[in-house]
Amino acid sequence: MTSDIIDDRLIGALHVRALSRAGLDHDAAAELTVVQAGTLEALMAGGYDGDTSLAEILRLGTLGIGTVQALNGELIVIDGLAYSAHADGTVHPLAPTVMTPFAVVTPFAPTATATVDTPLDFDALHDALDALAPADAPVIAVRIDGVFTDLVLRSVERQTKPYKPLREVVAHQSEWRVERATGTVVGFRFPDATAGVEVPGHHLHFLSDDRKLGGHIISIALEQGSLAVDPCHDLHVELPPGMELGQPGTVDRAEIARIEGGTTS
Repeated sequence: MTSDIIDDRLIGALHVRALSRAGLDHDAAAELTVVQAGTLEALMAGGYDGDTSLAEILRLGTLGIGTVQALNGELIVIDGLAYSAHADGTVHPLAPTVMTPFAVVTPFAPTATATVDTPLDFDALHDALDALAPADAPVIAVRIDGVFTDLVLRSVERQTKPYKPLREVVAHQSEWRVERATGTVVGFRFPDATAGVEVPGHHLHFLSDDRKLGGHIISIALEQGSLAVDPCHDLHVELPPGMELGQPGTVDRAEIARIEGGTTS
């Protein structure tokens, strides 16, 4: 497949390219891009078999989120290392050979940072990240290191074939609440027009400093810590054979919000 830039009028300032596996031989760090394996639309339909290894993904990014083969945990990439947060609340490091059906990474190089010493609830934290980002940035990669309170995290059980659609899987997701934890939040903010290719809005995962607690964030508050954002203008999507990129923005945003536990609100 050759590279194809989707109509910029649909994405604003974000360039979205659908790439073959050979297309991933670019220098993501030099291009300041976000690299993605698979699409959210395919994942929502039950496409849980991975076509891309973590070795390929980690070659192109040091920070990221996603899932792994058969939805076996929430993927968290920090400092170039990959972890999976499972439905039983445990966290495990992942081997480079593990496959992923959906992952988003970037060679994180923040252009703006801030120190926070006043508690921020979840909405205020979103606002602080947005305020820190350049006004013309369609996508931002984010990292927050600090002390967090009122954590609500989730993950799902490993799935077996025949796979159910994601909306049915998350109806039985595991959720747990943590009063206070020290660790790192990583993730991205994507524009609304990417719905279906990506999760619009803020999509964040958490990993504790001791690497014993993690998951997809439903809600969280920052007691104190540091914020860092990296603006990105290009999204490179690696598609398995036979998969099409689809039309960004055509998937119901409310449906995505229900699946993601409110992360797109």
